Amino acid sequence: MMGRGGLVVRLIGRMCSAMWGFTPDVIPEIVVAMGAWRAIGWFMANFPRYLVTLYVLGPIRTHLACLAISLVNGCTYCAYGRAHALELIYLRDRGRLLPVDAYTLSSWHDVPLRELSARLRGMLEEAGLHAEVIWVERTIAFSTGDADPINPSEARLAHLCRMLGTMNRIAIAAGVQPDQAHDMINKDVALKARLAELQSAGG
Repeated sequence: MMGRGGLVVRLIGRMCSAMWGFTPDVIPEIVVAMGAWRAIGWFMANFPRYLVTLYVLGPIRTHLACLAISLVNGCTYCAYGRAHALELIYLRDRGRLLPVDAYTLSSWHDVPLRELSARLRGMLEEAGLHAEVIWVERTIAFSTGDADPINPSEARLAHLCRMLGTMNRIAIAAGVQPDQAHDMINKDVALKARLAELQSAGG
């Protein structure tokens, strides 16, 4: 990508690399789809608010919401990036594997909504994340337009639905393939190696 668009890709890419350790493959596609200036405006309008949500709701709740949104929208790329972040955070915090791995979670993008909700509920209950079930169910309801937010925390989930919705549409249209974890934990090389070791050993 040449010219202004290439400059914007490098600018946004450096920001992502500083936080996550890599430039997500969807970034160039966002710039192509939106145009250089609109892409900058979109990131400036959405990413700071996303970072506040990550702080306020916590990484597990935020990534679960982004995962659920991406699955509802049928986006394997974004679903994997969030699921991989989730399994790394869970391993770091709980010292064991998430019951369902990121590749399997991201493959649930084409199941009916009721089944998707049941699968996510079962995974969360098995993981001991019972409090997250209602948040995932509310997120799915916001994604499908079946509910409206009623408090500031839910408004944050509704914003994630809009933000991820845009990314999902672009990633799907461009056929972007899964890359890495969409979180700063992606920079923890030792933790990623531990995850791969446990998964290859069957837990």
